[in-house]
Amino acid sequence: MSAPHATRPVPTEPLPVVLAGARGHGRWHLNNLRRLADAGRVTLAGVCELKPLDEEELAGFAAQHPPVAQGDDFGALLDATGARIAIICTPIPTHTDLALTAARRGVHLLLEKPPAPSYTEYERMARGVAEAGIACQVGFQSLGSHAVAHIRDLVRDGLIGEPLGIGAAGAWARDEAYFRRAPWAGRRRLDDGAGGQADVVDGVLTNPLAHAVSTALALDGATGADDLTGIRTELFRANAIEADDTSCVELTTRHGSRVTVAATLCAERPDEPYVIVHGSRGRITFWYKQDRVLVQRAGHGPQETVHGRTDLLENLLDHLSGGAELLVPPASTGAFMRVVEAIRSAPDPRALPAGAWRTAPGIGAGDDAVRRVVHGIDALVAASADSLTGYAGLGADWARPGLEAAS
Repeated sequence: MSAPHATRPVPTEPLPVVLAGARGHGRWHLNNLRRLADAGRVTLAGVCELKPLDEEELAGFAAQHPPVAQGDDFGALLDATGARIAIICTPIPTHTDLALTAARRGVHLLLEKPPAPSYTEYERMARGVAEAGIACQVGFQSLGSHAVAHIRDLVRDGLIGEPLGIGAAGAWARDEAYFRRAPWAGRRRLDDGAGGQADVVDGVLTNPLAHAVSTALALDGATGADDLTGIRTELFRANAIEADDTSCVELTTRHGSRVTVAATLCAERPDEPYVIVHGSRGRITFWYKQDRVLVQRAGHGPQETVHGRTDLLENLLDHLSGGAELLVPPASTGAFMRVVEAIRSAPDPRALPAGAWRTAPGIGAGDDAVRRVVHGIDALVAASADSLTGYAGLGADWARPGLEAAS
């Protein structure tokens, strides 16, 4: 949906950046900006937050001249600072409008995932970005891993034989407090303040473990909006939320590939998420947060490698200064957004029966921290990635079609 950008002259000064949303996950961006500022590539020109950051939060930027501007009006902050780049790390329903606010001002973007809460909003964002002629990078950091191209090369060269499908598994844990951290957390929709409803779609596959979906699709080469021919969802919740916390999606791509992603925020023993590429003569496992790859094939010992990673903001800077190809432009998230849309338009997630889960001590601070754990979910998630089968197909009682569950 976006045209390639012409090569630009190398800037002689660091580029001014405005960060919208500097708390929560935004702290990661703040630390990354601190690193790139030390390297002379950016300056933090402004922070858009409802409550200004204090001196401790701005450590490392306090001596800047001019100082970091702060405010809660994103457009006004862009105007006042002369920002060249904006990072948007705000609630999901705000992504499209804020992206278009920047685009109208010619400000380039690093837009956090998911890029939008619905396919319609995604199209509106991508169209506005393309018409403005700005560069936009979507924040799927795992797609900056050099392991992605490495695995594609191995599959293309026939190392594991004929491709049979791709399975992804994510077994994470989140305390009940995680779903109370913000008004939009764990919601499928929210009052828009004008008598209507705004889509949120803050489910396990669309937000916390969205990288599992996007990485699996990238390894198959099915990233565009027209690359999926079938989407089947299984959406469940153990927590008292609207959205799903234990789900599976089964995809068919235009190549004829099968892709499954099983994920939960109610793991018994939380572990690193991974993607498995299955072949007729072996398999490749990719722990995408660690950039770690394991190749297993008949007649050979296991081979493990660890790969480098290109930071997406650095890639955006390189694109603006020297024409480097963007790693995650909006068009490359079209298939992911088809999955988001399928989850958005699916019936509300089914509440798991009380006997399917238990409470356990939380992973957060405080004696009152508690979380919900789904019995046997770790094994189910792993089995799904191994067999390319959903929860119902694996025999989970609570996943049987038509099963009524109590809240």
